[in-house]
Parts: sequence; structure tokens; C-alpha cells
Amino acid sequence: MPAMTSVVGLAWIPAHVALPAEPPGPATLLLGWVLEPLPTAAIAVAAVAWWLAVGRVDRAHPANPVPKRRSVAFFGGLLAIAFALLSGIEAYATTLFSAHMVQHILLTLVGAPLLAMSAPITLLLRVASHQSRRRWILPALHSRLLRFLTFPVVAWLLFAGVMWVTHFSPMFEAALEDPLVHDLEHVLFLTSALLFWLPAVALDPGPWRMPHPVRALYVFMQMPQNTFLAVVLLNASSVLYPHYASLPRPWGIAGLDDQRLAAGLMWVAGDAIFVAALGALIWGWMRAEGRDTERADRRADLELAEIHGREGRLAARLAREREEAQPGSGVSR
Repeated sequence: MPAMTSVVGLAWIPAHVALPAEPPGPATLLLGWVLEPLPTAAIAVAAVAWWLAVGRVDRAHPANPVPKRRSVAFFGGLLAIAFALLSGIEAYATTLFSAHMVQHILLTLVGAPLLAMSAPITLLLRVASHQSRRRWILPALHSRLLRFLTFPVVAWLLFAGVMWVTHFSPMFEAALEDPLVHDLEHVLFLTSALLFWLPAVALDPGPWRMPHPVRALYVFMQMPQNTFLAVVLLNASSVLYPHYASLPRPWGIAGLDDQRLAAGLMWVAGDAIFVAALGALIWGWMRAEGRDTERADRRADLELAEIHGREGRLAARLAREREEAQPGSGVSR
């Protein structure tokens, strides 16, 4: 689907900008947008593709349109990615580790789960022709590679592994120095996060389905590893990345304090988002249990009504037999 291809490609942007002359503030972070051609075009293509696909499905199936909340989730995910890659946050990402961390949080813990909640695969299946579904989409969804990558244990490990490998390998330093590596880092973050969140949300069809309790456990287990990673960064006694250590700053906090601020953001914001996700999963679990209970109650009511009906018919038949058996009823003896 063009929308999803564009979204994954959003991370392909120039990584380095000139050292900002002023420290970050609300105005520079929220209003200092730079519309880089590639991410801006990708976001626009994704938005237009989604809008056209939803309109086509709604016209073809007026009795079963695409739920509005899914479009809200999709455009919310695009907005989070746009803030990460186009706003003033991007301008400070290679200057402040804390800004870099906000960028990663927006990509992995805000943008990715919102995109997963929009059920893009379902929309793709609904808008595609029968021939396209049979020849291209369904074979891809059932391919061995996708079955492997979307297996919940693999998706969980990939997401956690990307977090640890990028922060504790030469890749992070290379990403700060090389725009191409920085772009690859964004692609890895967004892709691994999508793979992690899709089975947790479980709105799209897939080869692996987890019951609600397992989904809650799946997300819950990601929280302590995120916290532990933040604690390791927080307790580091020196700046971990030479780029930030050697960067001349005419303003702002020291490199080690900036690193600790980044770790604190990962810890607090990450845990808050995971707790919110757990709450949403538990609420969905309770709703599903309530629907199951209602269906069971309706089945029980129908079965009870059928029993009462049989009892009534049996009582009526017995009454007729007794009446016919009474003397003078005209029944031959």
C-alpha cells in the first residue's frame, strides 16, 4: 500500500543540520519546522493514499465503512512522525541527546502504535481488487519471512534488540556523524516498532493471534527492558558518545547532564506510554469478556426459552391425554 511504504520511508532524511544558534525552547521546537522534500512528500503521499482508500471503501460499502477512529489513529501517527522528523526537534537531534531521545520516543512509542491501531493491512485488503489480493497481498502476508518477523517472540526481541544495539554499539556514534547511518537508524526504529505493536493491537489479520492476557503480558514485559536501558544510560559516569562530548556548545547543559536528561525521558515517558498501552489492552480485554458474557447469556436465554417451550408443549399434550381418558369423553374403552 503506498501509504505504508511512504510511512516506513519517512526516516530517509538528511541527518545533520547546522548547529542551532539558540537553545531549544517552545517556539523553536514547536514552530521551527523545516519541510525537507523527501519526508514531507512521503507524509503527504501517505495521507492522500489513506484518504483515497478510505473514500473508496466507504463508497463501495456504505453499510460497513472504515471506522473514523482508525483514520484518526493513522493521521495521529503521521503527525507524530512529522514532529519527529520535520519540526525543531530534528534541528537539535545531533546537538542534544535529549532531543534525539524525544525523536526516538515519537517514532517508536507514539507514531508506530498509532499506525498499528489504524489497521492498515485491513484497509489494504478491503481496497485492493480480488486479483491483487490473491496474487500479491495474501502470498506476501503468508510468506515465511513475514510469518517469522511477525511471530510475537521475534517481534518483541527485534524491538528490544534494536534499542540496545543502537545505543551500545558504534552505530549510534556513526548515526551522529553520518547522515546515511542516521537515516538507517530511523528506518530500524520505525520498522521494529511497527513489528512490535502490530500483534499487540491485533486489529489486522495475521498468522499469529494472541489472546488478550498474552497481549497484556507481551507489552508489560517490554517495559522493564526499556526502564533498564534508561537506568544504564542514567548511571553512566561519562558521556557515552564522543560526538556529544566533543561538540562545542555556545549554550545549553553539559554533555553528561544532557545524557542523563535523555535517560530520564526514556524512563518516564517510556514507562508512561507502556502503562497507558497496558490500560488500553486491559480495557479491551474487559470489553471482549463482556461481549463474550453477553453472547453466552443470550445463548443461555434461548436455550432456557426452548426448554420452557418444550415443557409447555409436553404439559399441553399430557393435559389433552388426561382429558381424553376421562369417562364420557367419547373415547372407546
